[in-house]
Amino acid sequence: MAYYFRFIFNTNYMTMFKRSLVVTLVLLSSAFKSFADEGMWLPHLLGQQVYNDMVKKGLKLSKEQLYSVNKNSLKDAIIIFGGGCTGEIVSAEGLIFTNHHCGYGAIAAASTMDHNYLRDGFYAKNKAEEIKTPLTVQFLQRIEDVTKEVEATLGGLSGAERAAKQTEILATINKRLSDADKSIECRVSPVFKGNQFLAFVYEIYKDIRLVGAPPESVGKFGGDTDNWEWPRHTGDYSIFRVYANKNNKPATYDATNVPYKPKWFLPISLKGVKENDFAMIWGYPGGTNRYESSYGIKLATEINNPTLVKLRDIRLKYMFEEMKKDPATKLKLASSYAGIANYWKFYDGETKQLLKYDVYGQKKAAEDKFTAWAKGKPEYQTLFADWVKAYDEWKPYAEERVYLNEGILGSPLVVFANSIRQAADGNADAIKQLNTKRAAFLEAEDRPSDESILAASTQMFYENVDKEQHPKGFFEELQQKYGPLNDPATYKKYAADIFKNTIIFNDAKWEALTSLSAVSDDPAVKHAAAFVNNYKERFDPVFQQFTVKNNDYGRLYLKGVMAMDPAKAKQMYPDATFTMRVSYGQVKSYNPKDAVYYDYVTTSKGVLEKYIAGDYEFDLPAKQIELFKKKDFGQYADPVRKDLVINFITSNDITGGNSGSPVINGNGELLGLAFDGNYEALSHKLAFDKNLNRTINVDIRYVLWCIDKLGGASHIIKELKLVK
Repeated sequence: MAYYFRFIFNTNYMTMFKRSLVVTLVLLSSAFKSFADEGMWLPHLLGQQVYNDMVKKGLKLSKEQLYSVNKNSLKDAIIIFGGGCTGEIVSAEGLIFTNHHCGYGAIAAASTMDHNYLRDGFYAKNKAEEIKTPLTVQFLQRIEDVTKEVEATLGGLSGAERAAKQTEILATINKRLSDADKSIECRVSPVFKGNQFLAFVYEIYKDIRLVGAPPESVGKFGGDTDNWEWPRHTGDYSIFRVYANKNNKPATYDATNVPYKPKWFLPISLKGVKENDFAMIWGYPGGTNRYESSYGIKLATEINNPTLVKLRDIRLKYMFEEMKKDPATKLKLASSYAGIANYWKFYDGETKQLLKYDVYGQKKAAEDKFTAWAKGKPEYQTLFADWVKAYDEWKPYAEERVYLNEGILGSPLVVFANSIRQAADGNADAIKQLNTKRAAFLEAEDRPSDESILAASTQMFYENVDKEQHPKGFFEELQQKYGPLNDPATYKKYAADIFKNTIIFNDAKWEALTSLSAVSDDPAVKHAAAFVNNYKERFDPVFQQFTVKNNDYGRLYLKGVMAMDPAKAKQMYPDATFTMRVSYGQVKSYNPKDAVYYDYVTTSKGVLEKYIAGDYEFDLPAKQIELFKKKDFGQYADPVRKDLVINFITSNDITGGNSGSPVINGNGELLGLAFDGNYEALSHKLAFDKNLNRTINVDIRYVLWCIDKLGGASHIIKELKLVK
């Protein structure tokens, strides 16, 4: 999932604005939200009004218990997990809970056909059995506002000059506040479209071990059919542990490392949820763009999203065909397939929601109001005339860019061939580095599906991209050698020729390589070069110019909106930027359409109703079916439902990156793990739906039941602090 934003100012306010921008932005993040439950708040800037609202809805913790630099606080239990998820510490020995799909790659990498942990599940019986992974986790140490330092450097710069100088000053600050020897890394994040800059300082731990995971049929129950849907019945969790040296500091993997002793860990509630209960979600939402212009909305709905969906559909089709044939292929492609499928469905749903609720029309109305206000104000009066011109200059080439990234570079072979092309002018170590990449590529490669993807994506590029934007002479040459360009057989023959003759699959020829320049005529490298060079030479400069202008206009618009309506400005919150945020809302049912009501929880009854023995998406372990039918739920049964609650929904505001985030009650206790959003509100990156937005969470009692009753790992349960 993901999100974003924009705003405004009267010339009479400008002097005051320049002096007090930082103060204003801090106030923004501590003001009331524009809609109930909307907002991803910076935890160090929770203003009194927002905090009071949280207390009113059920929060029992103090602000210092939530976030403190000088004392241990709840924020110390929240981690960046891997490269793009959230996790939480749940024991005094560094145990981590996160989503199954966040740990998916590590679980798959640890699996073999003899020990298929992805298929069968895994629980280490003791710490000695916990499995080494390449994962890292990051603990937030502090947040510093560096806006004054950045603005002093940027001055009145704009365009490419401002972008270059901003990159330079942020790198300087990052370097100053980082310490590689101590595993400390700083990353400055621009918020409010570059009107404010915050430095986030992290401590990175590198010894992360796999402790447990459910069978894939539990962790991915419902598969792509249920993805982004409610009702849901998915056990989306996995378990890891952080290890440290004897001083509790970061260290690379070593047998002598010990479990990390956390500053804070989350106790686990067995009390469950009921309608309207308070719920807060902490984590690292990846990115939003809710201040996107009407032009951006139109580009997304007319070109970018539909093209991406169409191209991913083809990739998924050919991968799935091979995965069904062979368990080994399924295991090999599982992680890649899941990632492609996730956002295939997301962007399809986003487009439908944006059109359904006429988000373009809403944006256009706001922009017309702004344009009327901006008359006579030199800083803003030509903003939208300039902005539409920038979009008009880029829009003719937008589809070509998507076809390159999602089509041509949707082939793993072409991606690797392109890395050879990029390294061809490198140093003497380039071949050695490529040897490692090649080994990884060959291990992950499924030739039948990849060959079909290359053929189909090449044909689709020819048929759908403006002929004037094709690589010069490429398709003419292809036609002369392989046949008519309107015949799928032509592209199949072409792809087969590439796969048969490329050096990439030929060990003897590869090992005899002495210079990368020798592979310039390799068919796979030539294929990649034709399309990538075509884009880089002809269209990337246009895209870079567009990006610089779009960023400038977005920053100016945000600044202007705040000037036009200071009262509205106080209701705004910053974009999600994969930095720590807290959202709060309630456990809440909803009515997605006429005569349809969705309860706020699902139970084992629904799992049994969906279960299809042997099905690719809805199968389950025989032991689970037996336990469910016996209603053997132990201490994890819901006392009201007299059943095992599987998933529940809340009105919290989250996006991609929040996967694995803890859902926490007013006492700071863990209720569940956030793992998805609902299809009816998939416009949330660009427009929050205050009525239909729901976050889908796995109930922590189902997680514990799977660990204990299904997995037989009661020793893990004993490590946790359970609150009954």
